[in-house]
Amino acid sequence: MNRFIATVVAGAMSVGMAHAGVTEDDLKNDQTITDQVVTNGMGRHLQRYSPLDTLNKENVQNLVPAWAFSFGGEKQRGQEAQPIVYDGIMYVTGSYSRVYAIDVMTGKELWQYDARLPEGILPCCDVINRGAAIYGDNIYFGTLDARIVALDRKTGDVVWRKKIADYKAGYSYTAAPLIVDGKVIVGNSGGEFGIVGMVYAYDANNGDLVWTRPMIEGHMGTYMGKESTMTGELNATWPGDMWKTGGGATWLGGSYDADTDTLVFGAGNPAPWNSHLRNAGTPVEGNKGDNLYAASRVGIDPENGEIKWHFQTTPREGWDYDGVNEVVAYTDRDGNKRFATADRNGFFYVLNREDGAFVSANPFVKDISWASGVDETGRPIFVEENRPGNPAASSDGKKGEVIFASPSFLGGKNWMPMAFSQKTGNFYVPSNEWGMDIWNEPITYKKGAAYLGAGFTIKPNYEDHIGSLKAIDPDTGEWKWEYKNDAPLWGGVMTTAGGLVFFGTPEGEFIALDDETGEKLWSFQTGSGIVGQPITWEMEGEQYVSIVSGWGGAVPLWGGEVAKKVNYLNQGGLVWTFKLPKQLAMK
Repeated sequence: MNRFIATVVAGAMSVGMAHAGVTEDDLKNDQTITDQVVTNGMGRHLQRYSPLDTLNKENVQNLVPAWAFSFGGEKQRGQEAQPIVYDGIMYVTGSYSRVYAIDVMTGKELWQYDARLPEGILPCCDVINRGAAIYGDNIYFGTLDARIVALDRKTGDVVWRKKIADYKAGYSYTAAPLIVDGKVIVGNSGGEFGIVGMVYAYDANNGDLVWTRPMIEGHMGTYMGKESTMTGELNATWPGDMWKTGGGATWLGGSYDADTDTLVFGAGNPAPWNSHLRNAGTPVEGNKGDNLYAASRVGIDPENGEIKWHFQTTPREGWDYDGVNEVVAYTDRDGNKRFATADRNGFFYVLNREDGAFVSANPFVKDISWASGVDETGRPIFVEENRPGNPAASSDGKKGEVIFASPSFLGGKNWMPMAFSQKTGNFYVPSNEWGMDIWNEPITYKKGAAYLGAGFTIKPNYEDHIGSLKAIDPDTGEWKWEYKNDAPLWGGVMTTAGGLVFFGTPEGEFIALDDETGEKLWSFQTGSGIVGQPITWEMEGEQYVSIVSGWGGAVPLWGGEVAKKVNYLNQGGLVWTFKLPKQLAMK
């Protein structure tokens, strides 16, 4: 349902003359156009870095609330969105596939769109949405029944709506879309249901499907309505027909590197989780049991969807170590063009931007048990006794062989995005120190049913903390500092030229740290756990910071013993916006 308020035009004019619409140049230069945020990641490279330094280490203690906006109603749960800001209006998505337009000067709602979801949706990990995209005069976002919707940014009216996939088979969509050269590029969710991961490109104007690229070998891509090329080679790394329900969901969306004109998407876990069924649980020659391109990063041509390169972080994956974590384009201290990604498997990888080739990998969590390291090609050195084994003994209600593996299946880092600082050259990585008891179970595929073949219980690795925000030097892998948090970290990070690192905690604190030392410089209690993503922009000479607060996500649903540590936390649904008043900027 769409609710339009006549004040939208006045709201759009509140900062200045209304704009004609977002262009490709606006998207390309989003990081440097500081009065707007028109991309997820504050730039399509996903650095989440702002060149603004009005707000800095010396005056951040003067940051004060400007307004707060409530999502309202009984529909809350996790709020993982990053807002976007354009032409005096903030656009932010909420749980249960909703979009709000808010006047950035006053915090007043201008319109609201509710996707009106059908019965029987199958979201894996809460009813969240991670944000919208903007292009021209349209707002684009995905829904939990696996659709992509284009709305008029001024009214909230539907411009077009397209079905991505069949939600009854377990497909959904939760990521923020990516816009490149007039195409709306999206992934899919549903890796726990035996779906097939895919990247889709739609015409931003009319919603026509331009191309598709499956993430699992053996499946055929399309271009302009016709078959194009197969992904990989049929049965090169998959046994029998298992590739047909092979997983590899692209549920976190992608990034875009303009220097090489490359989309980079991550593919999630292979299906089922039970690797014994996918490769008989034994070492194999070459890459026969690697199950490509699951648990991989894949470089894609944005024009036609052809694969340029791939890098698999966890071949023969058997612990639910998705490969979807964001890939950030940056330039290192020696001027080399690099990609960085902090994988769910606990290793921080640096790749070459030209071809995705392996450069380095280092641990970013403390207790990795499934691999003893990474070899010179980037392939993990497996600890085979730390792999879940034959599921036969798990029949008749028995668990069979249980191993303890670290990190847990929720990962050293899950979806929550890290940030890169052009000021320090370091990455700021939200991580969690936890492990799991895990065992394999018999499983067969059934459409719309969970397709795991594993049981698990998550446990903290340390008594004094689970969450750990780390400053990491990508050139050496060295941890510059660590900020420990009692509860798991599950929200995004932002850095600024003012020397600040912003992030939130499940306990509700929105925090600014010193980027060089990790010292806490400022915090604000938002009233509910933060699993959202911060942004900053300037307006009429003042710097603003926003974060969405609202506890939820995968931790309370899948967290095992960890969930018990956070079950007291309150749900919510507020956009908090702060500003540094002009008169306090110099104090």
